[in-house]
Amino acid sequence: MKSTTTKVIAALLTAMTTFAASAADKSITLMLDWFVNPNHGPIVIAHERGYFEEQGLEVNIQEPADPSTPAKLVAAGKVDMAVSYQTSLTIDVAAGLPLIRSATLIATPLNTMMVLDNGKINSLADLKGKKIGIAIAGNEEATIGTMLQTEGVAYKDVQIINVGWALSSSLASGKVDAIWGGLRNFETNQLELEGFKPKAFFPEEHGVPTYEELVFVANAKSHDKDAIAKFNRAIEKATTYIVNHPQESWTQFVAYAPDTLNNELNKRAWRDTLTRFALRPSAIDAAKYDAFTNFMYLHKIISSKPAAETMVPVL
Repeated sequence: MKSTTTKVIAALLTAMTTFAASAADKSITLMLDWFVNPNHGPIVIAHERGYFEEQGLEVNIQEPADPSTPAKLVAAGKVDMAVSYQTSLTIDVAAGLPLIRSATLIATPLNTMMVLDNGKINSLADLKGKKIGIAIAGNEEATIGTMLQTEGVAYKDVQIINVGWALSSSLASGKVDAIWGGLRNFETNQLELEGFKPKAFFPEEHGVPTYEELVFVANAKSHDKDAIAKFNRAIEKATTYIVNHPQESWTQFVAYAPDTLNNELNKRAWRDTLTRFALRPSAIDAAKYDAFTNFMYLHKIISSKPAAETMVPVL
């Protein structure tokens, strides 16, 4: 009788423990900005090494069918979090979307003005009268215009051509003389692998305020502070692991989707992205946000100036 009672109690305790653990787990849907690539390293490593599970989180990583929708889905309450851009976040919040930046993924700009290093374009001043290819129209008059102005060239003195996503091929073929939107960790390596020598001009060195390339966004009205804190701890731990173990983390990264990730372009991009990850994803630099927001407002990209504490609240 005693043995039976003991077994029943043990079974009940086990069931209660299992239920408590299950109840403690929180499920989060995270939509990326694009298909999985080295920019998402800390997310993948946190997933592969069980750092999310350590925090009691189940993170469902999704790739968007349309890269323009992730943040909008967060604002609509359709997904919990998304990877977006500081530039996009500023535009979205100024337009009234209920979004906040909950953490930083890539802390520095990746965008560049890129040319071929063949002696034809040695400075931004040499772009006067030339063609510049872009992928998406929007804020190029402010960004490209500001960069050109530092070298005495007016925005009206260049021809802007929308080449879609064919940035590298448009530059390599001579269709355009420069491209805006080529990333310093991807297009640079892609052109080199194709036998070309690229040269990049960095916006933050030519009048454009520095900004965070990739951020995590959550719904301003319905976000779960506890889940975000746990998510951020997992991302920070993953980033630290990547910095300490770049080769091992690369191996674990490509194991997530070897057919699409394990190639030379991604390997080079991984190397060039390591120093860009935010070591303190939760850290807040309100002055940086205000400076960039003011830049966008002055150049009429946005019609209102949301304060930093609106977009980057203390959680």
